[in-house]
Amino acid sequence: MRNFQLGLITIFLLLLVFLCNRCAAQNDSIPPLGKDSVHAISADSVHPVNKNNIFNYALGFIRKNGPDTLNQEGVLIAKSENIYKQYEGKIIRNIVISQFRFEKTFNDTVNTIKYFGTRILNSLHNTTKEWVLENSLFIKPGEPVIPSVLADNERYLRTLDYIQDARIIVQPKTGSPDSVDVYVITKDLFSINGQLQNLSPGIFKGTIEDANLFGIGQKLSLTYLWEKKRDPESGYSITYTKENVAHSFIDASVMYSTINPDLRNNSNDEKAFVFSLQRNLISQYTHVAGGFEWGDFQTYNNYNRPEHDFYNYHYQLFDTWMGYNLGVKNYITDKSNSKRTFVALRYYKTNFIEEPNQVGNKLFFRFNDKEAILGQITFFKQDYYKANYIYGFGITEDIPVGYNISFTGGWYEQSYLSRPYAGVDVNRYVVYNKGNIVQYFIRAGSFYNHGQFQDAGVLAGIAGYSGVMTLKNFKLREYFKLSYGNILNRTGLEPLEINNPFGIRNFNRDSVMGNQRISLQTETISYINYRIFGFKLSPFLFGDVSRITPNLDDPYRPSWFYGLGGGLRVKNENLVFNTIELRGAYFPNTVYGMKHFYGEIEVNIQFRFNSNYVTKPEIIQFNSDVHNNIF
Repeated sequence: MRNFQLGLITIFLLLLVFLCNRCAAQNDSIPPLGKDSVHAISADSVHPVNKNNIFNYALGFIRKNGPDTLNQEGVLIAKSENIYKQYEGKIIRNIVISQFRFEKTFNDTVNTIKYFGTRILNSLHNTTKEWVLENSLFIKPGEPVIPSVLADNERYLRTLDYIQDARIIVQPKTGSPDSVDVYVITKDLFSINGQLQNLSPGIFKGTIEDANLFGIGQKLSLTYLWEKKRDPESGYSITYTKENVAHSFIDASVMYSTINPDLRNNSNDEKAFVFSLQRNLISQYTHVAGGFEWGDFQTYNNYNRPEHDFYNYHYQLFDTWMGYNLGVKNYITDKSNSKRTFVALRYYKTNFIEEPNQVGNKLFFRFNDKEAILGQITFFKQDYYKANYIYGFGITEDIPVGYNISFTGGWYEQSYLSRPYAGVDVNRYVVYNKGNIVQYFIRAGSFYNHGQFQDAGVLAGIAGYSGVMTLKNFKLREYFKLSYGNILNRTGLEPLEINNPFGIRNFNRDSVMGNQRISLQTETISYINYRIFGFKLSPFLFGDVSRITPNLDDPYRPSWFYGLGGGLRVKNENLVFNTIELRGAYFPNTVYGMKHFYGEIEVNIQFRFNSNYVTKPEIIQFNSDVHNNIF
């Protein structure tokens, strides 16, 4: 066992050194962008007051031409800050905000989409107030143009839940060669969102939400559940969020629910109250990020389960963290220094006022008291490419390129087990010259106790998307993710499972567990160039395979598991709710109580890559991707 551990550690260190060397080098695989790859628009052809010309100017940056499939109209890949470099150092005189209505698209600003649907949307929608957009800007009149700041700001606008797409355009000011005007062009999502989460005999669960209440950047969401076998039969959940409180870029949220999913099997039998404040590192030039969360959670036997089957618990959560981006001023003055360093400290405590009787004195990660203080240092060099047809249906998407390496250490206490912890999370993002988008990742962490390493685990892999293959009436992308996980001397953490993003999709049983897992996920995604009542269509086929050893639940059960299927995704980019997905799957190998065939219709699937530069310190997770950091 000791030789195996040394061999695993050696392999990990070699991979880490390889990735670090790649991170330190310049990325030669990214194609240069210039007049040959992007339409060049002269300054003389743009007039500051004529909005149609401004829109055409924006269109020039997102259309491509040429024989390569990357350069065909409707397929975009461009480094975010390149279009601003020619204006670097010039003084911003005026900032003009303009907004598209629903009949306009950023992919085609000349033609309009007019039918009864767009007229209804325009009449019902509360357009985002101009002051809300002003408060979301990183720039002010009188400041110099910094290309990275403008690119970060444009990307940040696209992360807002009520914004479909955004462009920031710089235009020289007539008669003043050292000055420019900045035009901020956005397009809202229709903010009223209704979703049906469950509709079957004896049960109804639905949500209604306004993601931009009165157009002032506030969100109100109400979920209602009625279930015949539940006592009481009905319950609800309400959430209110205020984004960017007082122009501080702090998001405040409060939630109360009588139907919160519980820790055991996600049944709707938990009452919860949560208050949180969150400030992300919205730009590489931002100094401070952090967050605070307090919550109270308690289960009730709403489904009248027998005592041995009901996990009765009550716990409270306190979680706070803060981080600082070192040397921001140096980044602005020294253009050759594009590497960033971020330090953070986190304290959190989960206190079970009442533990389930089934836990007793056992180490059960989900139901044990936990307390930790963790420090983290993150080195990152991360820019973004503007792309499309990855998660969305043609809208602009922001894909990271560069690297992110985080080292975490601290003290962690779980129930009666108190021990130091150390972990590392390495991510490398590459955009290759044929439009292939690839991420390499390694996560590793371990506790140390009584002279030995405990819960020592590693998760490594590669994920990505092929370049777009454009045919006559549709576009194709290939997706893949290959991952390997291993946990040695497991003590307090839960074993590896396959019902998660690193196993078999839609495999809805947690009884397949082991200490070693290897998985491959593939998917062929197509985008059809037709709309039905404004909805775009994306048929897909997928195949997953996973091997987990040893099978801790049943040693005689097969260790290989498969998932095959396909479906259809539907989305109207004007609406705030995300993708509607119809999915069917077949599982040749199943476990007790699980059917071979699976089908569902799910609304509000979130297909958007997390674009935060850093996240709060935490122990490495091997069964989940909590921050959506991996493609």
